Amino acid sequence: MDNNNFDIIGDNHVMTNSETPLRSDAFDKSDEEKIKNIAHHFEGIMNELGLDLTDESLSGTPYRFAKMYVKELFYGLNPANKPKLSVFPNKYGYSKMLVEQNINIDSSCEHHFLPITGHAHIAYVPKQKVIGLSKINRLVDYFSHRPQVQERLSLQLLKELQETLETKDVIVMICGKHLCVSSRGIKDKNSFTTTVEYGGCFENEAYRKEFFNIVGSGFPSQNTY
Repeated sequence: MDNNNFDIIGDNHVMTNSETPLRSDAFDKSDEEKIKNIAHHFEGIMNELGLDLTDESLSGTPYRFAKMYVKELFYGLNPANKPKLSVFPNKYGYSKMLVEQNINIDSSCEHHFLPITGHAHIAYVPKQKVIGLSKINRLVDYFSHRPQVQERLSLQLLKELQETLETKDVIVMICGKHLCVSSRGIKDKNSFTTTVEYGGCFENEAYRKEFFNIVGSGFPSQNTY
């Protein structure tokens, strides 16, 4: 595939499936091995850019960069880091919509490895189980911290919550700003992207309308991006 096709794929926001593409040997190496190898390769990138790595300010950058990638920005790639999702019996018999909104999104575009920032708004209608509210935030943080496509992130959160809560009655809305749009290419500083995935009762327009009314429909004036 030539370079022009690579650019087209990135700009078209293509994704192949709802699972993050990982090799079968993705976790054969320890984090320390990965940090060492990434630091070596990033040092090569810095050298190609003409940077002087003997400078005191730059000398530690390859290690800092590698550690950030493995331990922070992309910690969500490793299933061992997945948060434990505590669920509880719905003893109160609560049967109306429960909404957790304005959850911070701090992710990275897998096409350019530039930041995606914004908010997620998630709702479900409990049946037999309810989930600790902070666990929804932790789940968003976990799936966000990997190279992502916003559509995939929405699907991953939906699927995980449906399976954990044993109900299809879940809706996920993400409003994100992509630096691959605002800092390169068209360089549009104002636009943001909204994705919505849902199932169960949210297939009914009345449920979706209630959800959108609660979260303010995702418009910038409501501080939801």
